Amino acid sequence: MKPGLSLRVSQHLALTPQLQQSIRLLQLSTLELGQEVEQMLDENPFLERNAEEAPREEFGLEAADVPAQPDEYSADDTLYSNAPGTSTTSTSSDTAADSPLGDSEPGSSASDEPDWSGDGTVEVAPNDTEWGGDAPARNRNDAEGDEADATELARTHESLTAFLHRQALSLRLSEVDRAALRFLIESLNDDGYLEDPLEELAISLAGPDDLEQIEELVHRFTVAQRLLQSLEPVGVGAGGLGECLTLQLKALAADEDSEIDPDTVQTALRVCQQPLEMLARRDIRRLTQLCGDGEERTRAAMALIARLEPRPGRKFVDVERNIIVPDVIVRKAGRANGRDGQHNFIVALNPDVMPRLRVHDIYAGALRGHKGGEGHQGMQQRLQEARWFIKNIQQRFDTILRVSRAIVERQKNFFTHGELAMRPLVLRDIADELGLHESTISRVTTAKYMATPIGTYELKYFFGSGLGTETGGNASSTAVRALIKQFVAAESPTKPLSDSQIAEMLKEQGIECARRTVAKYREALKIAPANLRKAL
Repeated sequence: MKPGLSLRVSQHLALTPQLQQSIRLLQLSTLELGQEVEQMLDENPFLERNAEEAPREEFGLEAADVPAQPDEYSADDTLYSNAPGTSTTSTSSDTAADSPLGDSEPGSSASDEPDWSGDGTVEVAPNDTEWGGDAPARNRNDAEGDEADATELARTHESLTAFLHRQALSLRLSEVDRAALRFLIESLNDDGYLEDPLEELAISLAGPDDLEQIEELVHRFTVAQRLLQSLEPVGVGAGGLGECLTLQLKALAADEDSEIDPDTVQTALRVCQQPLEMLARRDIRRLTQLCGDGEERTRAAMALIARLEPRPGRKFVDVERNIIVPDVIVRKAGRANGRDGQHNFIVALNPDVMPRLRVHDIYAGALRGHKGGEGHQGMQQRLQEARWFIKNIQQRFDTILRVSRAIVERQKNFFTHGELAMRPLVLRDIADELGLHESTISRVTTAKYMATPIGTYELKYFFGSGLGTETGGNASSTAVRALIKQFVAAESPTKPLSDSQIAEMLKEQGIECARRTVAKYREALKIAPANLRKAL
């Protein structure tokens, strides 16, 4: 083989640490961003919170904050920016906002050692303290007023076991019976059922060989179970759904003030003694034969059973409370236009989710006064890292605001008329309008929320594919779902609409939608099939 020299030209994408951080911050949710800010405050001494309400000024990195053009804002933005508890943020220029985010998915080739060189300066200018000056503090949980904090409400939630233990204190029991009742209460599942048989519970305590002790424990547990089933909520301590419904029906039968027909209650008790599969299938003919009652009374008994609580412990389950804090706030501006009846809308960032940060001027000044000292290069890098972190946070919110404005402009009909007026919208539409990549729009719209006059929605909610219409246009899949929900709400309870009938009704509205598509949308809306929606 003969050695030789050759030239080869190739292109590759090298993501700098600044660009990697910008992309990562953009895809974080509000909660995750707060955790990232807290971690950076702990790790970087040059970063601190800015508690002062200082006005924003021009500062070093032009890409961080270029004032928006006047025509990008509505005339009412000035009024909104002065409203209490609100804040608007100017968007960056297209070049500044797009350059770190307009590329495709990253394929990093950066070195292991991050280089936060930035603009190369460590001089402390007056504007260093104004990085992120438009961002208020992240948390404003003031103790003023009578409004209770959601986390405090979660802490005061009483569990089912605590509720039952509190009732058990009023019972006059021996120590053994009280211990047995306490053990059964602790053995309940979240629905209030005692899933394990009493024999298994006794064996778990006494062991499989001590038969005499097992028999004694089963006797104690049987007494304790009857005591448990006498407590509130009615049906707690049952071994299954049939027993739970039976306990509730017996409580209705024993209630002298109940207005329910006693014969209907007795029929319902007999229905619960039959296999529950027949009740689930609403096999009225078979249940009428087995119970020996008339069809009309069997229907009334099934309707009564449907009103019972199948899970007595449901209201006590401490479901994790996911409090959604919107990133963007949309408000109506002025009156509706006379031509089309549409409102103008003001889109602004939520000031409560924007961390107010700045560079620590004292530490930065000390670093400037000790140039060339030991560790100077490393501290300079940390200073530039703090500057870039603030810049990337500001750019994150600028990008969210630009995308939100574009969404609101495209979906004005939704904010005025509701779901039925939703237009088809895909990520590429917004990406082409703003000059960003689709992956950037996907990051922006994931786990970011918009508070509107008609509710709070994830930004992804406003995107949906289109279905063809007879006029050659497109109808949004969201609007079609809303139309299906409207059809089902207006249907006859005795003759519910089938998927084929709904597809025909959509066709009459000019929307081409196959039966399979209707079934998919119906299941997404958690609407039962026609046979289960039929009234008894």
